[in-house]
Amino acid sequence: MELKFKVSGRISKPVEEVFEAVADPKQLSGYFTTGGARGRLETGATVTWDFHDFPGAFPVHVVRLEKNREIVLRWAAHEGNAAEQGPEKVTPTDYFTTVTMTFEPLEGNRTLVTIAEEGWKDTPGGLTASYGNCQGWSQMLCAMKAYVEYGINLREGMYK
Repeated sequence: MELKFKVSGRISKPVEEVFEAVADPKQLSGYFTTGGARGRLETGATVTWDFHDFPGAFPVHVVRLEKNREIVLRWAAHEGNAAEQGPEKVTPTDYFTTVTMTFEPLEGNRTLVTIAEEGWKDTPGGLTASYGNCQGWSQMLCAMKAYVEYGINLREGMYK
């Protein structure tokens, strides 16, 4: 079985604002990377994302970025589920998953954001990790909507 998923959400702001909320590390840190994001997303860059609910900063490799349309990232797969097992029991692996974010302008200055991730090994740990990341990206879309539309950080205090 191929382990992959896709989640989507609509944000009531123009595509330029929504895209920038992901590409700009200061904005991303305001609602998603609770431990801070370092480095602007640009094709070929390696940035770091840190989360309070998962130990350590992660290197994130920007494979491709097309302004206001698409961001493709690769990062190391981690098998397991931090929420269920505790972050210290999640196993880093020797392979990467690919995350593709697309931004589609909609009528009324709205944006459809779709996030897909793929590449886990077909193992019990890979399956658990894919479910965990699907949950995480769904939460990211909710948090981005609240932040971009209303200036609210939904993740503040949620994990620590």
